[in-house]
Amino acid sequence: MLEIERKFLITSDSYKKEAFSKKRITQGYLNSNPERTVRVRIKENKGYLTVKGISNASGMSRFEWEKEISVEEAQNLLLLCEKGVIDKTRFEVKVGKHIYEIDEFYGENEGLEMAEIELQSETELFKKPDWLGDEVTNDKRYYNSYLSKNPFKNWKFI
Repeated sequence: MLEIERKFLITSDSYKKEAFSKKRITQGYLNSNPERTVRVRIKENKGYLTVKGISNASGMSRFEWEKEISVEEAQNLLLLCEKGVIDKTRFEVKVGKHIYEIDEFYGENEGLEMAEIELQSETELFKKPDWLGDEVTNDKRYYNSYLSKNPFKNWKFI
């Protein structure tokens, strides 16, 4: 149950034409402590409870456990979550032998678009499409648990 992923910003919305899947996601955090985040998610018509451990030094790997729950259970758990629910649409795009998950955020995080790719190892090679921008894998500001408390709209850019 080790998750290995890399995160990137997006340079254009051309990925939308390549997407084979598009799903609305609402999620909140019962616990946003980086050592053990506990997330509740509703993805279309399914609910999920996810526990993630702390990331390793590279920011690419961490423990992840996920269980499907009913939408009703997820809705009830969202009421108990910390302040700051994440609202986004996830697009899935196949590039080579990998699938990129691209999140387009709404609400307090409007304007942020980010791609993730899951890998089998930290050194696995993968194709980078033209719309892929700067890597933000080890930048904790781009963790959804951080975005729930410190939304993108409040960031100061120089």
